Amino acid sequence: MTPSPGARYIDVHILQTLPYSNVNRDDLGSPKTVIYGGTTRTRVSSQSWKRPTRHAVEAAIGQKARRTRRIPLRVAKILTEERGWPEDLAELAGVQIIRSAESKLDLDDNATTASLLFLPDEAAGLLADIADKHRDVLEKALGTKAASKPQLPKDAIHEILRSRNGSIALFGRMLAEIPGAGVDGAVQVAHAFTTHATSVQADFFTAVDDIDEWASDAGSAHMNTAEYSSGVFYRYATLDLADLTRNTGDPVTARELAEAFLTEFIRSMPPAKKNSTAPHTFPDLVHLAVRSDRPVSFAAAFEQPVQATRNGWSEPSRKALNTYASKAALLLGDGGRVYGGYAGIDDSPSDALGSRTASFPALVAAALSAAVSDGLSGVLPGGVADSGSEEA
Repeated sequence: MTPSPGARYIDVHILQTLPYSNVNRDDLGSPKTVIYGGTTRTRVSSQSWKRPTRHAVEAAIGQKARRTRRIPLRVAKILTEERGWPEDLAELAGVQIIRSAESKLDLDDNATTASLLFLPDEAAGLLADIADKHRDVLEKALGTKAASKPQLPKDAIHEILRSRNGSIALFGRMLAEIPGAGVDGAVQVAHAFTTHATSVQADFFTAVDDIDEWASDAGSAHMNTAEYSSGVFYRYATLDLADLTRNTGDPVTARELAEAFLTEFIRSMPPAKKNSTAPHTFPDLVHLAVRSDRPVSFAAAFEQPVQATRNGWSEPSRKALNTYASKAALLLGDGGRVYGGYAGIDDSPSDALGSRTASFPALVAAALSAAVSDGLSGVLPGGVADSGSEEA
């Protein structure tokens, strides 16, 4: 297929089989569920899969971001442990960082912010630098009425609270309290769900006391029941290349971030119950589509639950995805798809999903090659893409 200009989105479609596991629990400890197509499916929330993906991306690009309400406490700790400040003055400095921002970032009695802040890892150290620079002002205010009023430069604090790195450029940030601090995320992630009906399976377990010399009879020191399920999950995410380029201001950086996200989203796994279930599978099928018009999810391929065959759920799930993709291509036309490709355990061709590649890394490289040549290079002067949307 000849690529058409204006590539903007990369859709990620994944089918992945998870064995007996519980990678995302509800408030009662059961696997999360959703009723879809009239049947109960096991569900993994988007935030549950997004968090390990984000951490893996940060490790890959060497840029961490922290989501926290404890910036005042972190600043105070830096000042006391690394710079020798007395505790009372350091605590005042931490509180003043937020108070001097003159925003709606309210503090509670534990000196934590009412809203979560999502900041580059080095932000706390830079905020401590501001306090260090104005230590004399804080010393004069300590123990006086002036301590309850802003004492640090607002603009300098705002500059740091508005700062972003690759992780924030990808996943976005909601921070309405500081003008210009909000970032529209370039990544959208759907809740994963099984392609078929599932039921929760209970596991009764015991823990034996290893020191039993005083026991009058053999027995368990602890008994309980845990709940698990298994199945083939459909996972979907889309990456907005224009928003990513806008957020970074640099097409080269945007490409590096896109590669990191695609790679780690394919590889990531929520860690819950990993020590007792070790559900470390890899996807059966990954399909990447570069589109110029709009993101397209294939979740509706599984509104009618897949029925297991003698070969299980995985094979019919792959067939259902391919069938739906073929029908979607007829309805939507092929003009919006710049590239389509897939990699998976099947050797048989899947024409609706595009060209077959031998590995997931090769698939990511092929999608990025199509996207970069037509998408990330097509930016406005100054290296900022025209996303056509306003910041939330």
